[in-house]
Amino acid sequence: MSGEHDFIESLRALATHPAARNLEDDTAVLEIGSETLILTHDAMVEGVHFLSDQDMADVAWKLVATNMSDLAAKGAKPVGVLLGHMIGGDDMRFVQGLREALRHYDCALLGGDTVSGSGPRSFGLTAIGTATHTPVPSRAGAKVGDAVYVTGPLGAAMLGFEALKTGDEDEFCAFTRPKALIEEGQLLAPIVTAIMDISDGLLLDANRMAKASKVTFAMDTAKVPIAPPESRREEALRWGDDYQLLFTANRDADLPLLAYRIGEVLPRSTSPLLLDGSPPDPQDTLGYQH
Repeated sequence: MSGEHDFIESLRALATHPAARNLEDDTAVLEIGSETLILTHDAMVEGVHFLSDQDMADVAWKLVATNMSDLAAKGAKPVGVLLGHMIGGDDMRFVQGLREALRHYDCALLGGDTVSGSGPRSFGLTAIGTATHTPVPSRAGAKVGDAVYVTGPLGAAMLGFEALKTGDEDEFCAFTRPKALIEEGQLLAPIVTAIMDISDGLLLDANRMAKASKVTFAMDTAKVPIAPPESRREEALRWGDDYQLLFTANRDADLPLLAYRIGEVLPRSTSPLLLDGSPPDPQDTLGYQH
């Protein structure tokens, strides 16, 4: 197996429960009696998702926020989290950031596990929420004729990461302390045909959503809102970590919030993604992949 994509493909044969949604979605959607639970899990690794000298309070915040963003893409209400923590020298700073994040999202710590080890540290978090609208939207529902939208500018996390490395404290919070769009997701859930959060770059995530929906997204890249400077547009389209919401909806839908129309949904062609009328270069990774 050559990487993340191949590994996930090998897991699909195991993920036969309907709640798994064939591993094509951000979360598991588990119906238990009259309740619909939304479950997700994200992990962060030192040197990959955060710098070795980062404030561990910020690492804890981001670990929570990335999971909350998956819940947001389902219109879910957060309930609680389970933490997997690797012990280190600054655990109390981690606890402080965890406390701040859980308070911000009105979410409870329900349990988890602690381990120790050598080498780069890693952390995992499972988040649990409840659906505020059913059926729960997925990546797979985009329809031909829909419009493609994004909720806000991209590229701020990229600039924040660069500021973090140079020590410009006023500018790096977009990378270290992203905000999950919980309220926006709840407003959009009854209206969208497909939705996901943008974690690995707009183009890669749009490609994934189009594949899941068995359609083609025709994107007008000039219409994508970008955090200044404009000269970084191509990088911002691919960088990720912004946690805006990417969604499709009927072109005549009355949206409950400000969103930017960046494309349209076409019948499936040879490419799931068209950028300004042309398929991307086959060598273009489109975004971040492990």
